Amino acid sequence: MSAPFQAVTFHDLSDSSELPAELFKRTEADLSFFTERVAPIIEAVRTEGDAALRRFARDFDGVTAPHMSILAEDTEFETAFERLDPQVVESIRFAVENVRAFHEAQKPEDMWMKEIRPGAFAGDRHVPIDSVACYVPRGKGSFPSVLLMTTIPAVVAGVKRAIVITPPGPDGKVDDATLVAARLVGITEVYKCGGAQGVAAVAFGTETVPKCLKIVGPGSPWVVAAKRQLSNLIDPGIPAGPSESLILADDTVDGALAALDLIIESEHGTDSSAYLVTSSRRVAEQAIAALPGYWAQLDEKRAGFSQAVLCGTHGGVVLTADFTAAVEFVNQYAPEHLEILAEEPMAVMGKIRNAGEILLGNYTPITLGNFVLGPNAVLPTNGAAKTVGPLSVFDYMKRISVGYVTREGYQPLADKAHAFALYEGFPGHALAVSALRTEIINKKGQ
Repeated sequence: MSAPFQAVTFHDLSDSSELPAELFKRTEADLSFFTERVAPIIEAVRTEGDAALRRFARDFDGVTAPHMSILAEDTEFETAFERLDPQVVESIRFAVENVRAFHEAQKPEDMWMKEIRPGAFAGDRHVPIDSVACYVPRGKGSFPSVLLMTTIPAVVAGVKRAIVITPPGPDGKVDDATLVAARLVGITEVYKCGGAQGVAAVAFGTETVPKCLKIVGPGSPWVVAAKRQLSNLIDPGIPAGPSESLILADDTVDGALAALDLIIESEHGTDSSAYLVTSSRRVAEQAIAALPGYWAQLDEKRAGFSQAVLCGTHGGVVLTADFTAAVEFVNQYAPEHLEILAEEPMAVMGKIRNAGEILLGNYTPITLGNFVLGPNAVLPTNGAAKTVGPLSVFDYMKRISVGYVTREGYQPLADKAHAFALYEGFPGHALAVSALRTEIINKKGQ
């Protein structure tokens, strides 16, 4: 029998001009507990390689097969296609098309150059990185959608070697949908290692798992802590921790609709954060009243997650003094996911400075963004949206500056550079753009 529903956390700030600091804290803000505990895991992988990965698969993932293949074999992909519901396969194909179309449109041109001054050209080349590990979590479910979001932009960008790492199930296998998604994207290497040990595996390399330049994808605080500890060895990518969302609603919204979408990210896990932010007491009260009915329609596990979040210290309903204060809450919070339910959502969007993604109106719930809409659903968390954007093609490429100056364009630049060099105390710089350069070039007839 399910436990009785608790009261939804309600923050009534309607008479307050200040936003309490505790509302902006996330579960990943303090990683000290995890940082201390991932250190020996990382060291074990560094020194023992595959043996440590198999041991942690047994201890953390419940794998009973002592000789589990760390690399998913071809037969596992074939079996996955045979077992997976055709409707799920078709949904994955549909999502692949949309996500690929979005990222192909996002991809920059290979090179651009602009004539800055007569005869002086400067620009950028965009070059894919050599390798990336795409992390697909599994602890609270199976997430083929994350595989699509992390691997498709890598393929579009032209990364030479894109691999997937993901925790194995107790049977020592990767879930069927993740394998099917990998094959449909064109990824052939899927490795069974997750958590801090998976991050360490791609940071150091093991007998089986290749060392990679970068790791992308969301993960638990264990994964986040490991990424931070190993950031000197592997680029940790955008900060993507436990899920978080804000539903911003004006006074025209049906509170039951706002509550429906508040469920979405709150069911991810007890470490998620999710708030409805509104200046309408009616909307707040309607949402609070609707939530128990929605929980009753979820399975016990997901209802428990959502209830823990929305009745806890990292979620619930926030009632502000006015809509301007509600918008300011959003900008201070800088959510991973922001959904705007309003009479004029486009107008409200213009007031938003900080969010990983903005989903507009009654027909754009976070669910669509997570799975099939096209924009990347791997988004910055823990307030990082104030300075960082979503995962994109650009995260798999690097810019290389390019410059070219003609004989005719050289002298005006050289004169100014010569003055800079002398002022900053670099005689060698100055010598390189002095009359000596011209003499040498003219002597060789260049």
